[in-house]
Amino acid sequence: MTEFLYLDDPYLRTAPGDVIAAGDGWVRVDPCLFYPTGGGQPGDSGTLLWDGGSAGVRVCEHGDGGVVLRLSDGARPSVGQRITQAIDWDRRWGHMRIHTALHLLSVVIPLPVTGGSISAAKGRLDFDMPTPPEDKQALSDALADLVARDLPVTTDWITDAELDANPGLVKTLRVQPPRGSGRVRLVRIGQGDAQVDLQPCGGTHVARTGEIGAVRLGKIEKKGGQNRRVYLHLDP
Repeated sequence: MTEFLYLDDPYLRTAPGDVIAAGDGWVRVDPCLFYPTGGGQPGDSGTLLWDGGSAGVRVCEHGDGGVVLRLSDGARPSVGQRITQAIDWDRRWGHMRIHTALHLLSVVIPLPVTGGSISAAKGRLDFDMPTPPEDKQALSDALADLVARDLPVTTDWITDAELDANPGLVKTLRVQPPRGSGRVRLVRIGQGDAQVDLQPCGGTHVARTGEIGAVRLGKIEKKGGQNRRVYLHLDP
C-alpha cells in the first residue's frame, strides 16, 4: 500500500518519491506527500520536479486504482522516475487550521454532524439542529477560549473492531471514518483531564490549537427541517 507522509508529519512541505504508475494526465507516487480529497477536505495541489522536467499537480484524489496526482499540463514523469514532491504549503496550512477549528466547533456545538466542507480560508459544519442557537456570542467565546488554551493535537490508532465497540467516537451521521486497512486514525485535542475532543479523522491538523489563530463564526443557515449550517472563517 502507498505510504502517506502527511499522516505522520502534516508540516512536511517537500519529499522525494518514486512514480509507481502513470496514465493520461495522472501519476501515482510512493511515498505520497499529497493529501487526497476526502472527509470534506480538498486534496492538496503543488508541483513535481525531476531531472529535466516539472509538472503542476492540480489535485490529489482517489481514482484509477488508487490515489493519483492529477497533473495540470502535458509534462509527466515516467514510471520508475525519482521525483521531488512539493505541496502548495499556504493552501495546506489553511486546510490544517480550518480542519482543527471545525473539530473545536463540534465541541462547542455538541450535536450530531450531518456534513462539512473545508477550504483554505473558511469551513462549515452541518448539524442536526432543529432550532438555532440561543446565544451565538457564547459559542464564539467558547471557541476562542479553546483556541487560546493552545491544546495539543495528537493522533492515535485503533482497530476497526475497537471503533465498532465505541460508536460514540463517531460524530458524523453521513460520513463514515476511513476504513480498509484494519485500523482507524483518531485525532485527539487536549490530553488527560484537559482532553476536549477525540474522533476518527484522516485529515491534516495543526499541532496545537493556538496555531489556528483568530477565527470567527459566520452565518448560521437553516438547511431543511432538522439541519443548520454553521460557517467558520479565519481572520487575516
